[in-house]
Amino acid sequence: MADKLKNSKIIFVVGGPGSGKGTQCERIVQKYGYTHLSTGDLLRAEVSSGSERGKKLSAIMEKGELVPLDTVLDMLKDAMIAKVDVSKGFLIDGYPREVKQGEEFEKKIGAPTLLLYIDAGAETMVKRLMKRGETSGRVDDNEETIKKRLDTYYKATEPVIAFYEGRGIVRKMNAEGSVDDVFGQVSKALDALQ
Repeated sequence: MADKLKNSKIIFVVGGPGSGKGTQCERIVQKYGYTHLSTGDLLRAEVSSGSERGKKLSAIMEKGELVPLDTVLDMLKDAMIAKVDVSKGFLIDGYPREVKQGEEFEKKIGAPTLLLYIDAGAETMVKRLMKRGETSGRVDDNEETIKKRLDTYYKATEPVIAFYEGRGIVRKMNAEGSVDDVFGQVSKALDALQ
């Protein structure tokens, strides 16, 4: 089963909080029939399922600790195998956050075909998140926390982008424009894969 994943299109989607990567992923799913997988969503779903693994994860997350990479990769792999026969490819959202995660993903699952870098300026991301915060009820959508999240994001992501640029698979999207403008760029990058 895992061998089937080797022939799948795997796209890492990287972008800061408020860059619009979630929205672009939704659009890609609609137009191209890819499966959108977010490690955060997978973890939350596992916890709420009440499974044995979910209980262990919940205990780790409640302590504010990071879930071990092996566990995250096992969950991603299971989710991908479950959809491999019906999916045109996979969007791995917000992953990898560091080079080691990318290397481990390749050992356990497969190499990415492309890394889509949804790039919006810090000012734009802060504005978008502040706006979202007015209605989202998310505790992390306030200015102080947003600035910290952006700082963490830049520190972690720059080496990842550089690593995959070395392979020539990074496609940088200017995410300053409208959703449609950005999706126009995304579509060009994906159409080139066909």
